[in-house]
Amino acid sequence: MDMDLSAIIPVFLAECEEGLAGMEDALLALEARPGDAEALNTVFRVAHTLKGNAANLGYAPAAEFAHELEDVLERLREGRATLTHALAGALLEAVDALRVLVPAATEGRDELTGAERALLARMAALASGGGQASAEPADSPRSAQPAAGGASAPATEASPDMSSPAAARAKARRTLRVNVEVLDRALDVVGEITIARGRLAQMMADGAPAESLAEAHGDGERLHLALQELVMRLRMVPLGPVFRPYVRTVRDLAFTHGKLARVVVEGEDVEVDTSVVEHLRDPLTHMVRNAVDHGIETPQARVAAGKDPCGTVTLSARHEGASLVVRMADDGAGLSRPRIAARARERGLAADPERMGDAELFRLILEPGFSTAETVTDLSGRGVGLDVVRRGIEGLRGSVGIASEPGRGTTITLRMPLTLALIEGFSVGVADDTFVLPLESVVECLELPRDRHEQQGEGVLSLRGAPLPFLRLRDFLGMPGRAEGRESVVVIRHDGGHAGVVVDALHGATQAVVKPLGRTFDGLGGFSGSTILGSGRVGLILDVPTLLRQAVERAAAPA
Repeated sequence: MDMDLSAIIPVFLAECEEGLAGMEDALLALEARPGDAEALNTVFRVAHTLKGNAANLGYAPAAEFAHELEDVLERLREGRATLTHALAGALLEAVDALRVLVPAATEGRDELTGAERALLARMAALASGGGQASAEPADSPRSAQPAAGGASAPATEASPDMSSPAAARAKARRTLRVNVEVLDRALDVVGEITIARGRLAQMMADGAPAESLAEAHGDGERLHLALQELVMRLRMVPLGPVFRPYVRTVRDLAFTHGKLARVVVEGEDVEVDTSVVEHLRDPLTHMVRNAVDHGIETPQARVAAGKDPCGTVTLSARHEGASLVVRMADDGAGLSRPRIAARARERGLAADPERMGDAELFRLILEPGFSTAETVTDLSGRGVGLDVVRRGIEGLRGSVGIASEPGRGTTITLRMPLTLALIEGFSVGVADDTFVLPLESVVECLELPRDRHEQQGEGVLSLRGAPLPFLRLRDFLGMPGRAEGRESVVVIRHDGGHAGVVVDALHGATQAVVKPLGRTFDGLGGFSGSTILGSGRVGLILDVPTLLRQAVERAAAPA
């Protein structure tokens, strides 16, 4: 009888991807510590398990590839082969190949490609002392790396089938492992809500007094908030699996460009909503690529500067209140103020960049098309990477900060909400419409001076002696009419800067469910989402970075 694999395949793919991620981590550790028996055993166990599962399900190509890989690993376990620099790179190529091969096998591919067979032959030759086996051993001075990762040889042969493991990951069905205890508690709360709803309905039918109805409604509200918190907890995932692939990324990029670099990961257990994780990968990728290209020096330059020839890129995460803070720091050359200032003047981004503070000047590297690279390479020179970081993080209602010290390195700090599903907001009114500002961006509220009521557009106020650029939200959005009576200024902050938003009314704090605007509104500046208000009407969530940037730019523009 034929086996129905429709329910088995998603589980098989998820387990294979998890196993291959562990294999990659173990290979990187083994490359740094060739005598690490546990790391080698981990790699062997994954290959053996994958071979058995693939064979049981009838996926012959994946089973065959894993079997050949297992033979090479067996030679290493028995001491009949030495982990050379080239062999370590070939084994990592095998992980990439399996990331493509396994999904392809489940979709019907029934044989290995020529490139996959060539890789297996090369691994066997390296393990037997032939081919490139004369390359440096993994513990030679040139390739010695700390445990977090190294810079050994990347792939030297690749076919279109094997060059896109990331594409293979994208094919995997979205799944999420959850804590069963939290799931059980959520089910209990659902039961309590059902009881509370029935009780409230009965009280209303019996004509219960308003005080009793208010009390029952309060109980239901408490249970609703408890369920909301539990659902949010179910969506939280640790950042460790997000950070770890960059150990491999930095290793390969550094070697390709004649450098040595390792990755140190801190805060692997810090949890964040899975929707934030999905949007964090692209910015992190561009950040580490930029660090390897612009930050980390060549081994010779680092030694001349009195540094370890192997550079370090540190990825760390922590919670700060309701925010996630992710930092990427390198111990490289740091940013060059003169070079950034010269390029800023050349592109017309600043009239007098030398007089700008470090934080303000360094933020210019986030502008579209900005690059200090002298030549275009596969890593940089087109001015795209850090612009992607800024747009990606601001799209998460977050911010990007940059600090650097010459000769000591650069730190990029990303700050974003823990979840995109909800927002703690501050509601304001303009005419008959309501808008929402992220509450964490609101510093204070004050009354607009009467002598500014007739001023349209934007300007600058004095806030306790300090200049505060502001814009009138009504004019910014092109809404007709003028405010009647009192107007208020909401002072907002972003990346250390402050600006004011003039509104007609202050409605106060609120918790809002965030809904996307949809493709119709793509490219519409000033908004980051929408929400359904208590009145049933739609309220737009304001994009603080855009508002602040435009307020500052308009206030600084010549009259």
